[in-house]
Amino acid sequence: MLSFFKNNILNLKGKSVLVYGMGISGQAACKLLHEKGACVSTYDDEGRFITYFAHEKNPMEKRYELVVVSPGIKVLGNPLITHFLSKGTNIISELDLGYYFSNGKVIGITGTNGKTTVTSLVGEIFKASGSKTFVCGNIGLPISSIALQSDENSVIVCEVSNFQLELSKLFSADIACLLNLAEDHIDRHGSFEEYLRVKEKIVTHNGGQKLILNFDDELVKKIQINKKTLFFSKNMLKKGVFVKNNYIYHNKIKILPLSEIPLFGEKNLENVLAAVAIAVSLKVKPEVIRRAVREFKAPPHRLSYLGQVNGADIFDDSKATNISSTISAVNSLGDRGLILLLGGLNKDFKFDEIFDKGWDFEELICFGKAGQEIFDCAKKYGYNPKIFASLKETAYYLRDNVQAGQKVLLSPACASFDEFSSYSVRGEMFKEIMFGTIAQIEMAQERKRLS
Repeated sequence: MLSFFKNNILNLKGKSVLVYGMGISGQAACKLLHEKGACVSTYDDEGRFITYFAHEKNPMEKRYELVVVSPGIKVLGNPLITHFLSKGTNIISELDLGYYFSNGKVIGITGTNGKTTVTSLVGEIFKASGSKTFVCGNIGLPISSIALQSDENSVIVCEVSNFQLELSKLFSADIACLLNLAEDHIDRHGSFEEYLRVKEKIVTHNGGQKLILNFDDELVKKIQINKKTLFFSKNMLKKGVFVKNNYIYHNKIKILPLSEIPLFGEKNLENVLAAVAIAVSLKVKPEVIRRAVREFKAPPHRLSYLGQVNGADIFDDSKATNISSTISAVNSLGDRGLILLLGGLNKDFKFDEIFDKGWDFEELICFGKAGQEIFDCAKKYGYNPKIFASLKETAYYLRDNVQAGQKVLLSPACASFDEFSSYSVRGEMFKEIMFGTIAQIEMAQERKRLS
């Protein structure tokens, strides 16, 4: 427990607090701390933040009563965090800070894949129910930025990443949902075992927490449950949220037919089941859930159907930054006639799991920094892939060569940072090239240059 908790109250007035990491989460933390009367200093490893107010050049030379760490800061091997730990300094995450000062019901949603879709859908369901709803966390809006706006009647739907949980000590959601667990972010945590340990911190075992767990995921199913655990499954269960005769049920109650789900693929069915389980656990009416699901528009770059080019169907799954997500996408579309695009920045994955299934791809294309590594792995399994230096080159090749009846799937199984600032920028670039938008922009720029 933090040393300056007095009677379970975090008293920050006049306390010396360092915020480490000045992205949007760090900035939100600074504002919240200032509101609570703390004496705030800031630090970031990137020099561009040196002009920020109260920026510390040498934080190791100062003493702080609390350090709040943003999720973008890597903990493993970090000399500054190691220094503070050795000095016994209180360290919490930005997630902890925002959670502590929040009011109302807090729903925490984590997992390797599907977090943003489920968080978005749950937010829409509670908005439709008339609740004062905040959607925050890893989805883009820091919980620290909404904490002081919440009240006892609020519902806070928080997407929680492993980066946010890594240093968490206080976060304890009223409802904790764990969607799935698969290998990811080994470059951040050093091992899969450590990644699992961090993810499972969302389960607090405090007795009052309701758990929403995926019965179809073998690793999730092993988690120690409590009396308030609710499972969801694509298969029939004796109790829980499940599929039966093409309907989603909660126990014996019909919630909605599968035909009304506007999202594509088996993984998205799991996402809807998770959202339904969260909603029914807080007694949202079935008709409200059904309407919200029917009207839901999924976040982009998640197995999104973009349209046709030369009669070929084009799918953008740029958010697939790990192998399990790519495998789910291929399972949803099927390998027949499929052109699979893999590449980007490897996160210390081995790619054998994609190629050892005997899938009969129409074509396999590798690109980016990890392109050669993926190419070599595919060759071991008898594939004859093409390789390009970049996604841009890949997309131009495809735009000119795809044929009717083919399916093109960008599901890279890698991070985007070798070429792009985010997976969303990667997906937008792919879309713009495939559908000619970028060519029009480049032509307009060239005409402007020559005029």
